[in-house]
Amino acid sequence: VAKDLPPKIESVTYCNMTDEQAELYTALTRKLRDQVLADVESKGMAKSQMSILDALLKLRQICCHPKLLKVDMPGFSTGSLPSGKFEAFKDMIFDVVEGGHKVLVFSQFVQMLQIIRGWLQLTDIPFCYLDGTSKDRLDQVDRFNNSPEIPIFLISLKAGGTGINLTSADYVIHYDPWWNPAVEDQASDRAYRLGQQRPVTVYRLVARGTVEESILKLHRSKRALAADVLEGTDVPLSEAELMDLIRR
Repeated sequence: VAKDLPPKIESVTYCNMTDEQAELYTALTRKLRDQVLADVESKGMAKSQMSILDALLKLRQICCHPKLLKVDMPGFSTGSLPSGKFEAFKDMIFDVVEGGHKVLVFSQFVQMLQIIRGWLQLTDIPFCYLDGTSKDRLDQVDRFNNSPEIPIFLISLKAGGTGINLTSADYVIHYDPWWNPAVEDQASDRAYRLGQQRPVTVYRLVARGTVEESILKLHRSKRALAADVLEGTDVPLSEAELMDLIRR
């Protein structure tokens, strides 16, 4: 199939956090690292994996936007802190739309998609939306594919990773990296599949100097495992990989 398709161009866009966002990330990293290492010492690695994954989740949320974090941090008002990645994303969207392109925007965080949706509504940019609670899945797909005036489709990674054809789009943005690159590839292939006539550009947004960079490095080893994993299934992280992530 690949030889019958136009080129697919993939790139990583590194985004700097705002100063306030970086301070929050550093403070929470210290706090969570101490908690996790204490859990591992007292309970052992096997019984501490949920604690590690929860810590990583919170750090990944800050990378996307501090508003996603539901933890009280003295000295920080997470609900009002800006996000460097979100600002970079907005600039990218303006460029894509002004260039006459249609773009799929994937995130695993539904709340992040809702933040983006709110911004698009304020800017009067038309869009379609799909997450796991959407009841009009096929209607949203048809609207996007058949409406040249709608340039953006916001999609949760799990809800839109398989089963839909969105070849009207020639741009894909992954707002946040997922552990298993095969899951991201499946999502990108909603646009990059038979019927696509134009080159497809795939961007991955990564917060510089954070756990997101570490996740991106994991992609190299995970790609080698992806062929042995059933479609749509995440490749699990090993204990060593989990500990390496939390120590960074």
